[in-house]
Amino acid sequence: MSGVSGATRDPDPSPAAVSGESEAQPRTEAEERPPEQASAAPAKAVVPRWVQLVVLPLALLALWALARAAGKVVLVFMVAGVIALILNPAVAFLQRSRIPRGLAVLAVYLAFFLTLAGVGALLANPISNQVRTFTNNLPQIVDEANKKIATFQNELNQQGIHIHLVKQGKTALQSVQDKVAKSAGKIASSFGGLLTEVANAIFDLVLVFVLSVYMLLYGPRIGALVRRVMPPGDGTPGDDYPTLVQRAVSRYVGGQLLFSTIMGISTGLALFLFGVLGIFPDGRKYALAFGMFYGVMELVPYIGPILGALPAVVVALFTRPISALWVALLFLGLQQLEGHIVAPQVFGHTLRINPLLVIFALLLGLTLYGVIGALVALPVAAVLRETAVYLSRHLTFESWERSPRGLL
Repeated sequence: MSGVSGATRDPDPSPAAVSGESEAQPRTEAEERPPEQASAAPAKAVVPRWVQLVVLPLALLALWALARAAGKVVLVFMVAGVIALILNPAVAFLQRSRIPRGLAVLAVYLAFFLTLAGVGALLANPISNQVRTFTNNLPQIVDEANKKIATFQNELNQQGIHIHLVKQGKTALQSVQDKVAKSAGKIASSFGGLLTEVANAIFDLVLVFVLSVYMLLYGPRIGALVRRVMPPGDGTPGDDYPTLVQRAVSRYVGGQLLFSTIMGISTGLALFLFGVLGIFPDGRKYALAFGMFYGVMELVPYIGPILGALPAVVVALFTRPISALWVALLFLGLQQLEGHIVAPQVFGHTLRINPLLVIFALLLGLTLYGVIGALVALPVAAVLRETAVYLSRHLTFESWERSPRGLL
């Protein structure tokens, strides 16, 4: 017995053993936790029943009333926020090179405006050449138009259809000038309203630009504020709400670039094919420029495809008017294809949203705020999706216990 007890006792207990401490180095709290608990997600925040019943409905009504009262202000801030989120990755990339954030914001905006200027310079040459050609050939075009109208009117007279397309003693150009002179008063009366709309649009653009600059400059502070307001994540980038929002907008940018590339290449190939077939002779020469312009205009929903089609249609009208009809039909088919097939599929995949919701978001944005609303509809929808997923991960509603007895 004594030998066993002696073998189990420490013959020379150290001070650490006497005091009850281990001889090993003391471990930190993070080391003492099991590995599976070190990265475990925090517990969900429980939303009490009284908050569900009272606070949430009142908060939704207050947000709806504020949005209706603010109206245009909300739209301006939404557009500025989307622009800031789109440009923020470029600013962060420059910051990694030890460039101050203010200089990084300035460099990104300069690069953006220089890119727009480069695209405009690329497209100015073919359009200006065709306009110059049209100006030189304008007298000949007018003479041919007068002859064709006169011939057509004679054919109608021979068939017993007496319609005076051109009054006696007047050319077609003179008739058009008379129509314009009669409408001059209406144009002058609406000119003041047009100037007011242009001034408001310029003011809104400047305001959006200034707000987006401030949002980029104070981006880290805004992100820290959002983290304090939202339920806490597990500390990883995959569960950080500002990071998730940034990724959602980046996916929108990727989807938009993919969509614009697809439509630009399709347009360029179609116009080149029209040129080879002789339907639109200048299509072979300007297919690249017109395809790039159409792809850039696809960044603007609804009116973008119309603006993108104008240069090609105008050039075709100046050279061969019958070609303009075929080019217009080509762009009409492309717009139907992109609106009903390409756009829902591309954005539904990149934004992780059902294609039906993509169409719904675009129509809702167009109805509420017009073209600008449609422009920001998809990035806002992507942010709302990430918000709903994040809250569902970190919030839970207190259950409403049901009575074991029936209602009656």
